[in-house]
Amino acid sequence: MKSKIITRAVLAGLCVLLISCNTKKDENVVIDLKQVKKEIQAKENEYAATYNAGQLKEIGYYADDAITFYQNRPPIIGKDARYEFLESDLANNTNIISFETKEVFVSKDGNMVVEVGYYKVTDSTNTPINTGNYMSLFEKRNGKYVCLRDMSASDGLTE
Repeated sequence: MKSKIITRAVLAGLCVLLISCNTKKDENVVIDLKQVKKEIQAKENEYAATYNAGQLKEIGYYADDAITFYQNRPPIIGKDARYEFLESDLANNTNIISFETKEVFVSKDGNMVVEVGYYKVTDSTNTPINTGNYMSLFEKRNGKYVCLRDMSASDGLTE
C-alpha cells in the first residue's frame, strides 16, 4: 500500500515536471543578419556625417554609459567625457572619416551585436591619412541599437 502511494506520488511529480517543461514557449527569435548589418551601417553613416560636419549634437549612437578605447589615451567613459573629447578633436579638424561595417555577430535574441568594421580618414583632397579597423558592441535599448563599447586600431598606413 505504501509503495503504491509512493509510486503514485513520484509519477505525479514527474508528470508535473514534464508538463511544466513542455509548456515553456520556444523563445527562438528569427534574426535577419542583413537587416541588422544595414541598421548598424546606418548608425555609422550618421555618426560620420555628424562628425564630418563638425557638429556635437546627440545622434543616439552611444549609450550614456558607453566606454571608448582609443590608442595612447585612457578610456573615454560616459557622455560628458565623450563630448569633451569630440569638442577638442573637432576644433581644428578638416579631415573626413568614414566607416564600413564588415561583419555583425548577433546574439540569439537579437539584443546584442558585435560589429567589426573598417574606417578611413582622408584629408581635404581625399587622400587617405589614416585607415584601420574597429570593433563595437551594441545593445538594443528602447527598440534601437546603441553602442556600449568600442575600440579601434590603425593598420599603420598613416601618413
